[in-house]
Amino acid sequence: MKMTFYGQFVAGEDQESIRPLIRHNRAFGVGSILDYGVEEDLSPEEAERKEMESCTSAVEREGSGTSKREKQYQAHRAFGDRRDGVISARTYFYANEAKCDSHMETFLRCIEAAGGASDDGFSAIKLTALGRPQFLLQFSDVLTKWRRFFHQMAAEQGKAGLAAMDTKLEVAVLQESVAKMGIASRTEIENWFTAETLGVSGTLDLLDWSSLIDSRTELSKHLVVPNMQTGQLEPLLSRFTEEEELQMTRMLQRMDILAKKAAEMGVRLMVDAEQTYFQPAISRLTLEMQRKFNMGKPLIFNTYQCYLKDAYDNVTLDVELARREGWCFGAKLVRGAYMAQERTRAAEIGYEDPINPTYEATNAMYHRCLSYVLEELKHNTKAKVMVASHNEDTIRFTLRRMEELGLYPADCQVYFGQLLGMCDQISFPLGQAGFPVYKYVPYGPVMEVLPYLSRRALENSGVVKGAWRERQLLWQELKRRLRTGSLFHRPA
Repeated sequence: MKMTFYGQFVAGEDQESIRPLIRHNRAFGVGSILDYGVEEDLSPEEAERKEMESCTSAVEREGSGTSKREKQYQAHRAFGDRRDGVISARTYFYANEAKCDSHMETFLRCIEAAGGASDDGFSAIKLTALGRPQFLLQFSDVLTKWRRFFHQMAAEQGKAGLAAMDTKLEVAVLQESVAKMGIASRTEIENWFTAETLGVSGTLDLLDWSSLIDSRTELSKHLVVPNMQTGQLEPLLSRFTEEEELQMTRMLQRMDILAKKAAEMGVRLMVDAEQTYFQPAISRLTLEMQRKFNMGKPLIFNTYQCYLKDAYDNVTLDVELARREGWCFGAKLVRGAYMAQERTRAAEIGYEDPINPTYEATNAMYHRCLSYVLEELKHNTKAKVMVASHNEDTIRFTLRRMEELGLYPADCQVYFGQLLGMCDQISFPLGQAGFPVYKYVPYGPVMEVLPYLSRRALENSGVVKGAWRERQLLWQELKRRLRTGSLFHRPA
């Protein structure tokens, strides 16, 4: 395995054994994003059982209450094994709090390794490794319902269909609508929407609306949303048991410990994106970390999946929030790793497919989001983005837009990222041309990395195509040098 598949896609077994590869890549201008690639080798049945137990609340398990969450944010046995149909993303299943602490310790060692290997490294983390996923499901449900409520109010004011950042509600009309629903007294509602919290524009946008459910406000007891099926108002924030509250707190504490360690080691922390039923909560928690740790420079990078229909709204809202609050925007743009699973789940459970309808639509979304972020970088030298793509057209698009906007490689605002063992024909020329480029570098013991590797070997035909493409390019270059007699001379 070390001479073949493992050797192609994994850097080594531990922090010491990966150093030669990191040094070799660095010599060619290619940095590293370290990721400890160990994955538990569970049977589908074990994975399903763990998922159902960890995604269901105590009240639901005891049968004393049915889930108020929307179908998308409930656990479904048929999709309990989140590895199914997923190729390149590693998957964590909740066992207990001690296991989450163990994952945190692994991430801490990875951050230390990244800091020890170079002075400009990255490390990747997944939030499903750090806590009970039930909390992520419930919080995602809350955030989605609250955003939908905003768009319902916008439709009532004749503003349906606008882009998220272009949608503004008239506060006076909104107060009247909320009062009619009986959510709170008119005096209480007026206290929500004051000049101190919203300014004096008389309008409210989605960022203002989202701030109403911040922990920094005292409004949570009032927050209700209309149930579209029953027409009744329901509490937005579900009640947690004391143990569930503790689990939620521990998850936030683990995130804080990791961010502090990253700051101490000078390592940028990338929070990986996950399935759409977890992602609203993951993005919101990442945003809270950015508020705290991205004041001087972007230490925490959020990941945006451009195969999602709402990717552009998510990117533009977060860029605007960073502007308003004065912290540094940091983003990684990907197409996404869960497409087949997401489509199947939406169709079988019965909710709108969150994925763009075609590959071309996803490409267009990626380039639209990227263009918007690059425009922001032109005016804000502290903002940064990683273009995580194996698509040669996207790399060319990025280089062209950088040239048009006057963004230079030496500014180190635009990074490029590819997986170790793939697309070297993109990574190394970029690195040697002076662009900041990084390889996503998994490492770990052979037997413990095999579950992750085996799925990629079996399912990712793109690996084979990419390897064949690289072999063709290398053979063409070899033949050219043999013809010109420059085989042993490095090109100028």
